[in-house]
Amino acid sequence: MRRLMLLRHAKTETDAPSGRDQDRRLDDRGHRDAAQMGDWIASHPPFPDTVLVSHAVRARQTWDIAWQAMKDRVPAPQVEILPELYGADPAQILESIRTATAPADPKRLLLIGHNPGMHEIALMLIGGGDPDGAEALAGNLPTAGLAIFDFNVKDWEDVAYRRGKLVLFVSPKLLRSA
Repeated sequence: MRRLMLLRHAKTETDAPSGRDQDRRLDDRGHRDAAQMGDWIASHPPFPDTVLVSHAVRARQTWDIAWQAMKDRVPAPQVEILPELYGADPAQILESIRTATAPADPKRLLLIGHNPGMHEIALMLIGGGDPDGAEALAGNLPTAGLAIFDFNVKDWEDVAYRRGKLVLFVSPKLLRSA
C-alpha cells in the first residue's frame, strides 16, 4: 500500500517584486492556511516519509510553514526540491511520483505543487473512494487544498491514472466550515 498526498501551495501575492512568477510569496492568508494544513497533517496519521516540493518560492514557503506547525509531533521526512514540479503537467507529476524511490523507498509521499497540473492529476488518479471528496475536488484544487490517495501497489512505479482510492479531500475553507 502506498499513500500519496497532493498539496497545492497556499495563497500568494499577486505579483513578485522581481516580476517572476516563481518568486511569488505567500500572502497573510497563505501563511495562516499553510500552518493550518501542517497542523491538520500532524493530527491525521500516517505522516509522509518523503516530501517533494516545487522550487517556486510559494511552494517552498508552504512546506516550511506547514513543517513548523507539525515538526514537534511527527518524524522528519526526507525533503526534495524538484524544479520539474514548477508548471508540471499531470504526466510530469506522475513521473515524479513513480520515481520517488531513492535513496529510501517511501511508503507515504507528500507532493507540493501548482495548478492546473495538481488539480488535473488529482482528478485523473481517482479510481474510487470518497464520493463527497471527489465531488468537492471536481471543481478545483484550491490553494492549500490537500487530496489524499491510497494505492494498492507495492511500488510507486505502479501508480497509474484511475487506480487511486481518494481517502479524503480537505482544504482550509472546508476545515473552517466543518
